Amino acid sequence: METTRQQKIARLLQKELGDIFLQYARNIKGTLITVTGVTISPDLSIARVRLSIFPNDKVEPILKQVDNETKSFRYELGRRVRHQLRIIPELFFYNDDSLDYLENIDKLLKKSETPEGENDVTGGEK
Repeated sequence: METTRQQKIARLLQKELGDIFLQYARNIKGTLITVTGVTISPDLSIARVRLSIFPNDKVEPILKQVDNETKSFRYELGRRVRHQLRIIPELFFYNDDSLDYLENIDKLLKKSETPEGENDVTGGEK
């Protein structure tokens, strides 16, 4: 279970990394990168950052590019939070596919709501 301090630092990191990735995504045309969550270790030395990347076909190349530039993200984060944190945590980035998972469940539920023999909403036969 996370302590209150871990939660506060995670929120701070999420906000600052969100701003950093907003500026970073401007350089990549047609891409939206959102920081959906941050989990920080109890000793505050490791931060696991979940990123939601749109569109889905660009997830792998952008995640590799972000991993290659981790040091620059950590440096920028350090510049922004140097007065709040003594040690800037190491950053590890992960793809957050929870929205895709929810969308798939929603499709399956809608599919199961309409039984085979019923008419659709427009009144015509299937």
